[in-house]
Amino acid sequence: MIDWPRVKELKDEIGQDDFGEVVELFLEEVEEIINKLRGDDRSQLEQDLHFLKGCALNLGFGSFSKLCLQGERQAAEGGADQVDLPAILDMFEASKQSFLTELPNQG
Repeated sequence: MIDWPRVKELKDEIGQDDFGEVVELFLEEVEEIINKLRGDDRSQLEQDLHFLKGCALNLGFGSFSKLCLQGERQAAEGGADQVDLPAILDMFEASKQSFLTELPNQG
């Protein structure tokens, strides 16, 4: 679910002090789009999922990123109304929970 080597790599790149700020900013930006999708707003679904996919990859949310990629491709092919938003939203919540719970245990 979480790519912990990627998280460590990011932490090493930006430094321990700035890492917490990056995580906070990531969650704020992603939650904004997640809330839009919770309202079933599919007006820019392809772009929203592309944004979420990129953010997720940067912070190691591997499973969430894969679902966003699948949805992005489906939306690009004209199937925005068929994208399984509940699965994407559930994966985000599970990933966020796992990340926040396990992060203190990561060296």
